[in-house]
Amino acid sequence: MGLLSGLLGLASDVDVEAVRRDLEPMLLPNEEIDLAFAVVRDLIIFTSHRLILVDKQGLTGRKREIHSIPYRSVTMFSVETAGTFETDAELRIWISSQSAPLTREISRGSNLSGIQRALAEGILGRK
Repeated sequence: MGLLSGLLGLASDVDVEAVRRDLEPMLLPNEEIDLAFAVVRDLIIFTSHRLILVDKQGLTGRKREIHSIPYRSVTMFSVETAGTFETDAELRIWISSQSAPLTREISRGSNLSGIQRALAEGILGRK
C-alpha cells in the first residue's frame, strides 16, 4: 500500500489489486493505487499521483468514461450528505480552468467520510 492509505488507515471498498490489473495500461511505472471506492457502479480511485474517476456507462458497464485529475489541479471539493428522505449524497470537485464542478452522486451506503479524508490528504498533503 502507498503512503495515503497508510496515513489514513482506511480500507478500500473494492479490491485494490483488481483495480490495479484493470487500470495497469494507464498507470505510470512508479504509480501506486492507494485506495479505491465503489460508488454505485462507478469507481473513485486515489493513486500516488492523481485521482481517477471511472464512470461505467450503458447496460453492461463495458463502456467507461475515465477522468484523470492530478491532485494539483483540484482547487476545491464539497460533499453534500443525503437528507432524511434522500438516498444519495453528492460529491463536487472543482478543477482549475473549469468553471463548473465535476459532480458525482454517491449512494447512502458509500464510505463518505473515507472519500472526504482521502481527497483532503491527496490535495492538501501533497502540496
